[in-house]
Formats: sequence, structure tokens, C-alpha cells
Amino acid sequence: MTPRQAAACCGPLDDLLDPALFKALGDPTRIRLLGCMIKCGRTCSVSEIAECCVVDFSVVSRHLRLLERAGILGSTKSGRNVSYTVKYSHLSMALRSLAGAIEQCRPSEARAGKGDCCGR
Repeated sequence: MTPRQAAACCGPLDDLLDPALFKALGDPTRIRLLGCMIKCGRTCSVSEIAECCVVDFSVVSRHLRLLERAGILGSTKSGRNVSYTVKYSHLSMALRSLAGAIEQCRPSEARAGKGDCCGR
């Protein structure tokens, strides 16, 4: 299959390549904040999360909102305080599904370079 033919066919991979997810995971500061929260394992306030890095509080808040819009975090608000939690199931399912779709497209020697990601 040529790249042009691959671009024309639709398969599970196309739906799983979510630009919002990649944008959210494409910044080193956001990755550091997310890693800190994943390891922490509980809901954390913005000020607690801000302690993970040397970035201004307002910048941390913007990063967390972007992660929330991508479906990676959930938030709760109590007065002026906002707390965030990792949506572990959503994140791990998104990454597992994407990995599975990539594996499905990978050519095998038995198929002699013909991927199966387009339903063929």
C-alpha cells in the first residue's frame, strides 16, 4: 500500500490519533506535572501540583486545564480552590487502544507488508 492509499482508507487508528491528547502530552512541563500526579495517586490542589516544578502558579494552572480538556485529568472546585485527579482508566485505555491499533497496522512477514489497519 502506498502512503496515498493509506491516507485514503479509514480504520481504528484514525480515530485513536487524537490531536488533543498528543498536544497535552507534547510539553515537557505537562509531562512532569502528569508524572508527579500519577505517582502521587490522589487528588491534588493546584498549589500542591505546582510544587512539582519551578513554573509560575498561573502557568501550572493553564497546563492542568489543557490536560483536563484532553480528558487526562478531572477537576473539582471548592470556592476558589481547584483540585485535579488523574483519569487513570481513560488515559491507560486511550494509550492501550492506540498501541493495539498501531500493532494491527504493523506489517508482518506473513502478510508481506500488507497492514490490516484499514480493515483489509
